[in-house]
Amino acid sequence: MEDAVTALRRFNRFYTGLIGALDEHFLGCDVTLPEARLLYEIATQEPATASAIQTALGMDAGYVSRIVARFEKQGWITRARGETDARARPIRLTETGRGAFAGLDGRQRAAVANLVGGLDPVQRADLAEALARVRLLLRPETTQGFTIRPFRTGDMGLIAARQSRLYAESHGWGRALEIVEGEATTAFLRGFKPGREQCWVAEIDGVMAGSVFITDEGEDIARLRLLYVEPFARCRGIGDTLVATCIGFARETGYARLDLWTHTVLEAARRLYARHGFACVETAIHTAFGVPVEGETWRLNLRGSAQAPDRAA
Repeated sequence: MEDAVTALRRFNRFYTGLIGALDEHFLGCDVTLPEARLLYEIATQEPATASAIQTALGMDAGYVSRIVARFEKQGWITRARGETDARARPIRLTETGRGAFAGLDGRQRAAVANLVGGLDPVQRADLAEALARVRLLLRPETTQGFTIRPFRTGDMGLIAARQSRLYAESHGWGRALEIVEGEATTAFLRGFKPGREQCWVAEIDGVMAGSVFITDEGEDIARLRLLYVEPFARCRGIGDTLVATCIGFARETGYARLDLWTHTVLEAARRLYARHGFACVETAIHTAFGVPVEGETWRLNLRGSAQAPDRAA
């Protein structure tokens, strides 16, 4: 906790200095950063209201009222008449206000472009992903949507690393699991069968939020493997979507059966599989992760009902 608090405070000091947040004249304009932020809300939400802006920014109501009054005095905004509550009166930019906003917005874009101009494409992508991850970790509720895409270069190492770290933290499965993860993802890449196998990655604003694999086990049997969802991305339906994507692919490809291996302690995953029609058909203790764990084989027959496993499974 102390490390996280120290790191965030250090970044806040760095960033406020970097963007001139404490300057009386933000980017050389006759506004402060809070005023620039409020002007942006008016321009992008109009007709806006003082109360809506206050709620969106979490600013003090009196402070918002003073800024709005200053903008009105400068001729940047107009407010509709006839309402008893001044905070509910719609606010619109005047032509002068639009010019002021355009000039300020242009300066902001130029300043940011100058900051990232020296970065190469990979570094810019890393920066965008890191910033999105910060937002998702601190305020995950601000972004609700997600996308699902096929795997691409570099995903295998990230998937193995994230699952290894998450399970080490939650269940104490350390190096032994990391070996299993690394071997599984490497084997998938080495023997990948286009049209018969696939890996899908869930993303939120370019940040990896989860993944799942489907592999060809032979004899019209497919296997769902390595399903996981990042903690910041849970309760969004990502796990359900990834499993449904696997099932749909397996049906379209013509597989007769879809198997998976999970563990009794992974209760959320077991409920997820059950929702999609899988049934547990076998349990067995193993030590592949360095400690005794009860593993489970689950099965979804794509051409009939679940049945007991045969020896080949």
